[in-house]
Amino acid sequence: MDQIKTGALIKQLRTDSGLTQKQLADRLCVSDKAVSKWECGNGIPDISLLSELAEIFGTDIQTLLSGSMNKNESGKGNMKKLRFYVCRECGNIITSASEASVTCCGSRLAPLEAKKAEDGELLKVEDIGGEWFISSDHEMKKEHYISFVAYIADSSTMMFRQYPEWDLQLTLPLYRSGLLVWYCTQHGLFYQDIRRSAAPQNSQQSEH
Repeated sequence: MDQIKTGALIKQLRTDSGLTQKQLADRLCVSDKAVSKWECGNGIPDISLLSELAEIFGTDIQTLLSGSMNKNESGKGNMKKLRFYVCRECGNIITSASEASVTCCGSRLAPLEAKKAEDGELLKVEDIGGEWFISSDHEMKKEHYISFVAYIADSSTMMFRQYPEWDLQLTLPLYRSGLLVWYCTQHGLFYQDIRRSAAPQNSQQSEH
């Protein structure tokens, strides 16, 4: 941790939040002199305060430790480039439309790398008259199952959470084209293209 950079960031976040040093100190149950020392780069918050400090400022601990806020350029987010994060501890699913610092259960998460599904891995996609019907014979047991399926279009996305012992079956509007993305708890993230003009896909999916 760079004390100078972290101190400057704390000051920036405090002023952006409309807080005085004393108001911030009172919320953290420390003295305003302690806050002043942090902002001058003459000290750093105790590690036990970082979580609460991050919550007050609406940021995360990693940002405080790095001492900088790397904001994405507006308009960069693209649904087709949606990033997926899955926490191995609690199973939480998080998405971002552009680069982001994501943490869960105390760990920083890396975006999953999607693999293009091969013939034996494809989900079944059927045109049932105005809707796509998505299904799969993939194993759906506690130790091995598909935990979510997402449909991604140019400007929107839909996510369908799945659970062990469920039959993977879902319907979605018949869009012209898009991406199906799904996450297997043992083999990771997969994707396949679906297009309205194409013949219905009935490829049988193997149990990895």
